[in-house]
Amino acid sequence: MDFDEGALTRMGVARGADPLWETVLSLHLLQNDQEPLAYDPWRREVRAALHRDGLADDVRALMRLCPPTGYFPDFLTPGRGDLDLAEGVDRVRSTPRSRLVAELTRLCADLRGPVPRSVRWVASGDATALRWLGATLRRYHAVAVAPYLPVIRARAAEDRARRAEAALSGGAEGLLASYTDLPGWRRDGTLLAVPYPEPRSLRLCGRPLTLVPAFFCVRTPLALVDESLPPVLVHPLRPEPGWLPRLRAGAARPSVDRLTGPTRARMLESLETPMTTTSLAAALCLAPSTASRHAAVLREAGLVATRREGNRVLHRRTALGSALLDGAVQQVGTPGSQESATSMKMLET
Repeated sequence: MDFDEGALTRMGVARGADPLWETVLSLHLLQNDQEPLAYDPWRREVRAALHRDGLADDVRALMRLCPPTGYFPDFLTPGRGDLDLAEGVDRVRSTPRSRLVAELTRLCADLRGPVPRSVRWVASGDATALRWLGATLRRYHAVAVAPYLPVIRARAAEDRARRAEAALSGGAEGLLASYTDLPGWRRDGTLLAVPYPEPRSLRLCGRPLTLVPAFFCVRTPLALVDESLPPVLVHPLRPEPGWLPRLRAGAARPSVDRLTGPTRARMLESLETPMTTTSLAAALCLAPSTASRHAAVLREAGLVATRREGNRVLHRRTALGSALLDGAVQQVGTPGSQESATSMKMLET
């Protein structure tokens, strides 16, 4: 990818995960066995929910439009992290028939055997077919993506905070360099080399590139095939194994919000890796002074530790802070909970 003609200075980072990119990429994961440690518990849960809710047949038809390898239509992912689900689905349903035909014809060229009925139906541009497509995308998202949004949003916020810190410290050059922390990503001057699934060269020709983090993107980044469309590069967020059991444990315990307040709870969740006050403020949409005050309260409670590195002050979550998020802290008033009780009293102000 060549950041020529000033494209580097116009590079942007999506506000967060994009609902339709997450929907489409999660469909890929349901059809393959990639990253089993991280995603197999999610696969089992989603497959059971699809059968329970009577969605299995419709989702199988949807999968014909979105195979797990090779080409899939660009019209299914119209967003760049700038659309909510309803807006994205409306864009999909409004795709001109000429584009439906062109992209689905390309899809059929990669398929083996007869063209699936759902592909022929959507390619016809029939209003009923497009209503089915929109409704199925929404219903599938409600089962496969929406229940996991707390983790998805937290990981996307962490990524955005890292990129904001890099841009504040090094400008556009620093922002681009920050992506070389992803496996296989290399920068050479204005060129960015990434481990794309197939050999490809993308010239931006001065156009702004939007980088979109995706929870269900694994191993390699993805871009739109049609280079006449606004360029995006979707990259993996790489959740750690065990993220789903931790999410479920959180659902079964008293809300951390009730103990620390919602802003401090979000701050604790964001500190999966050490962050500066500026990064925390950017991730949580707070003034730096407000972020500093919340970090000070968490530090006094023993949930956050702070250290200086050069001219930067880094905050990190302590073992007690992680235990609180994971539900391991005992309830105040129970035997052996004196340290937790002290911490919680300090957070009540």
